[in-house]
Amino acid sequence: MDTIAFIGGGNMASAIIGGMIASGWAPSRITVVDPNAEQRDRLASEHGVHTTDDVASAAAADIIVLAVKPQVIAAVAKQINADLSGKLILSLAAGVTIAMLESLFGPVAIARTMPNTPALLGLGATGLYLNERASEAQHLAAKGIIEAFGICVTVEREDLLDAVTAVSGSGPAYYFLIIEEMIRAGTALGLSPEDAKALTLQTALGAATMAAKGDAPEVLRARVTSPYGTTHAAVVAMQENGFGDVIAKAMTTCRDRAVELGKA
Repeated sequence: MDTIAFIGGGNMASAIIGGMIASGWAPSRITVVDPNAEQRDRLASEHGVHTTDDVASAAAADIIVLAVKPQVIAAVAKQINADLSGKLILSLAAGVTIAMLESLFGPVAIARTMPNTPALLGLGATGLYLNERASEAQHLAAKGIIEAFGICVTVEREDLLDAVTAVSGSGPAYYFLIIEEMIRAGTALGLSPEDAKALTLQTALGAATMAAKGDAPEVLRARVTSPYGTTHAAVVAMQENGFGDVIAKAMTTCRDRAVELGKA
């Protein structure tokens, strides 16, 4: 059975570990490396995992998860300073390319991911790309870890992770903005802010749940859009004011910025 070492024990790592244990991983197979003693104590208490402040010890694990900020990864590689042949490095760091990771850790199997913040609730949507050194078994292991905190989509090219960033990585912010604006508009129409918020949030949850059950969004929209009715009037107003173009432009701009940051 694989052993796994998390370098970094922050909120994302804690959420992933909780999901892994809930899906059947034994805590004894998991080690967390973190310099913060309070963080280590919390993780040991909450999840029953091993903890240490010794970064170099992570080299003993079959899978090493980089759950630290991008600017820390070079220092982590120097501290590990070991032959990682046969190991899998799974990176959660945004903008750190496979080439960068290979230059730091050497010729090793690497899985690069693009998670999003709903992973903290076990509702993540994560893109995954693996280099050519990763075996099918390592691919399945990486997917298994990711699916412990949401869904996983494996892309065929690394550059497609920039598209994943535009769709799901940054996507929660788009929905939060729509929710903000619906609450604001509902309040302007006379509802109390509390009622506008409650109605908006429940509607968002209900719509997402219906869409997740399999019917295409356009089919669901047609079902609630009677010809020349109230919903039809609202949808036409959105379309005539360029709603689709705004979304497309925003996501393309997000993708382009991700590409820029990856070159920095």
